[in-house]
Amino acid sequence: MWIEVLKSKIHQVTVTEANLYYVGSITIDEDLMDAANLFEGEKVQIVNINNGERFETYTIKGERGTGVIALNGPAARKVVVGDVVIVMSYGMIEVEKAKGFKPTVIFPDTRTNKLVQ
Repeated sequence: MWIEVLKSKIHQVTVTEANLYYVGSITIDEDLMDAANLFEGEKVQIVNINNGERFETYTIKGERGTGVIALNGPAARKVVVGDVVIVMSYGMIEVEKAKGFKPTVIFPDTRTNKLVQ
């Protein structure tokens, strides 16, 4: 049997841009994507702490070191700049392997969206 488990999580980053007239997605600073083990084009779930919205989109690499978190296309209607969101991805894994699996979870500074050392 296979189950779906949390693979990657960026816990609490601040939205820096909301671009309605853009081909949909979430643009994430490449430093954060690397640290969270996220891939460009990967499906992610976004949870908005400020308004409770939960939605899915896919990732686009943002400029490294900028702290960019930009919701693009229709997803831009679900956030406002300054909202705090959680970004999560999931993966399928065999039950036996899942027992020892640990997801990659990062906790950036929510003021800067930079990795905390």
